Amino acid sequence: MSEPSSLNDTTRLRIRVVFDDDAMLGPGKADLLERIRETGSIAAAGRTMSMSYKRAWSLVEEMNAVFRDPLVVSTRGGRKGGGARLTESGEAILTHYRKLEEIAAEAGAARIGLIKSMLKDIPEGK
Repeated sequence: MSEPSSLNDTTRLRIRVVFDDDAMLGPGKADLLERIRETGSIAAAGRTMSMSYKRAWSLVEEMNAVFRDPLVVSTRGGRKGGGARLTESGEAILTHYRKLEEIAAEAGAARIGLIKSMLKDIPEGK
């Protein structure tokens, strides 16, 4: 994921939308959706995030359970191999979430800068 240009290389805004105790969408789930779209596989997407297959599947199942329509559909392996893809709803949710990140980063850039200016010096590489 590329960070919005209004923030520098080290400062970023991370947003988690909490609908209720069991329904939320944050940067980890959004990244997982993005990587499923890129790789065509839940397992491969999880691996790119250093996440176990079980954890990746669990997050997909959580998302599919809380949204009206599933965000990811998968096919079982076999001779032709399995795979996964985002549904139309999955694409829409991901697009809306990324736009929300962009809007929030742009709207909050000045305040983030003020907060950052009050930090102690941060050593290089941290």
